[in-house]
Amino acid sequence: MVLWFVGVGFLAVVLVFKSPALDYRVVIGGLLLPLVDVVPGVPPVLHTLAGAVLLLAATMLASRGRRLCRRRWLGLPIGVFVHLVLDGTWTDTELFWWPAFGLDLPDVDLPTFGSGAAGLVLEALGAAAIWWSWRQFRLDDPVRRQMFLREGRLDRDLVP
Repeated sequence: MVLWFVGVGFLAVVLVFKSPALDYRVVIGGLLLPLVDVVPGVPPVLHTLAGAVLLLAATMLASRGRRLCRRRWLGLPIGVFVHLVLDGTWTDTELFWWPAFGLDLPDVDLPTFGSGAAGLVLEALGAAAIWWSWRQFRLDDPVRRQMFLREGRLDRDLVP
């Protein structure tokens, strides 16, 4: 489920933060980053609240005193937090609140690929969100598209 996370997650972040200066490329990276947890042998740390909070803390510490750097890289933990919401990870108490219930990470099927036929519906919704975003932010215009691809920014006049 890549389109679901990219399309709906990107749109949610744009509509909530309403920041034309946020680097949305980094946000998209954060939306996709927890997918590394599906690799066999990789513990699902990024599907826990603790993992997202640690990533946020690391970002804040690494960018101390560098405002522009912080603005760019804050998109990474923001994307991870939004991924947790869109993935429904919060419905698995033992995984989401780890390590509150013990230090062993639960051996669970991550919700990312366990959606069956509903996953196809979510992917279609994600594709629709990408299409709507493309039109809304006029990314068919080469100047706007290049600004997005090179700087991760959207045209200030088009951000609601």
